[in-house]
Amino acid sequence: MINRDTWTRQIKDFEEEPFPPDIKEREVEIPLSLDVRRAITLIGPRRSGKTYLMFLLIKKLIEQTRNVIYLNFESPELKTAEPNDLSTFLDVYFSIYPERVREKSYFFLDEIQNVEGWESFVRSLLDKGNSVYVSGSSSKLLSKEIATQLRGRSINFEIFPLTFKEFLGFKNEFFDLTSLSTQQLSQIKKYTHEFINFGAYPEVVLTESKRLKEKILDEMVEVTIQRDVMERYKIRNEKSLRILFKALVNSREFSVHSFYNFLKSIGIRISKNTIYFYLQILEDSLVVYPLKKFSLSYKGEEQSIPKIYMVDNGILRAYGIDNESKLLENLVFTELLKRYGFKNLRYLKINQKEVDFVVMDRKKIKQLIQVCYDVEDFSTKNRELRALIKAGEELKCKNLKVITWDYEAREEFKNRKVEFTPLWRWLLEI
Repeated sequence: MINRDTWTRQIKDFEEEPFPPDIKEREVEIPLSLDVRRAITLIGPRRSGKTYLMFLLIKKLIEQTRNVIYLNFESPELKTAEPNDLSTFLDVYFSIYPERVREKSYFFLDEIQNVEGWESFVRSLLDKGNSVYVSGSSSKLLSKEIATQLRGRSINFEIFPLTFKEFLGFKNEFFDLTSLSTQQLSQIKKYTHEFINFGAYPEVVLTESKRLKEKILDEMVEVTIQRDVMERYKIRNEKSLRILFKALVNSREFSVHSFYNFLKSIGIRISKNTIYFYLQILEDSLVVYPLKKFSLSYKGEEQSIPKIYMVDNGILRAYGIDNESKLLENLVFTELLKRYGFKNLRYLKINQKEVDFVVMDRKKIKQLIQVCYDVEDFSTKNRELRALIKAGEELKCKNLKVITWDYEAREEFKNRKVEFTPLWRWLLEI
């Protein structure tokens, strides 16, 4: 049980210092208020910046009203909170600010899902006309669970690691693409190299030491596997799960049947249903993304062998992956994910010719993207273009793009215009 003095200290401490001094902007657009009585929930992979984003919203809100309160239920003082403690908090809050009983307050509740019965508390706040923001790690706050627990009274926002423009902003760097000097272009390419190799988790971006970046990434991956997956789902077959995760990180495509046979060959007995279950919970952790093949039929998509991507290149780094082509393709996926959402992305395969990404908008095809690190080799360039042109003809899409490391051109191939864009430029334009 948390006593009234502890709640008073929490409220007063927030009043004295409501947010850290150096808050940087992010591109995520989250409303400061809703016309409907729904909670705003921030969900995403561990360490993607959800709490930081809460502070950014608080900073903006405090310019309009003082009726704001933030509570972190992972702090040592609140970690043991029980359902009755939430009622005590509210009583203390309104005893300190009696005028707010009849006014709208903004409640920011970080990791409140650790408290049993939290959803009833949130619904009660909403019923009284307050605004509620809920944030938590994907291990306990999945979007499908929120819909059930809050009975449809929430609007969910997925929070991912930084975009490249946010990455540059965190480093206090801003560039005008219309007037880049040679020195500025060199600087952008240096940052692009860091971005592709270490990823975009805010803590990693703000860390200068290469060795420390790697240690942070190793720890993040370990916590994700241990806490978000094994502890949450009470997984006892730790070895199989770790082998699966490593296989996914290293795979381009993933077949449950092939992986099942591989485990069998090394003496590990596990059912295919268990592998499917492990795959699903890794996807639920918002770290692994199995991308489906584009098909005009639902069955065709569901039966396709998925291509595997990670939510951030830092995960690849943690597993020692330094293949330039794999890093580039995964990075392009992560930026498309942040911009368009997972439901709007597919890959395409036609007669053994593959296009890396089909970008859609409400099922309408918007763009076809091929990723090719080096197009200097004629046969490689020809292969990538043939697949892209064929897909453009089949899907009646004229917006064709090849993302490269450093090659830039606009070319015509079989009467179709194709734009070759270097990664650094694409990252700044998307």
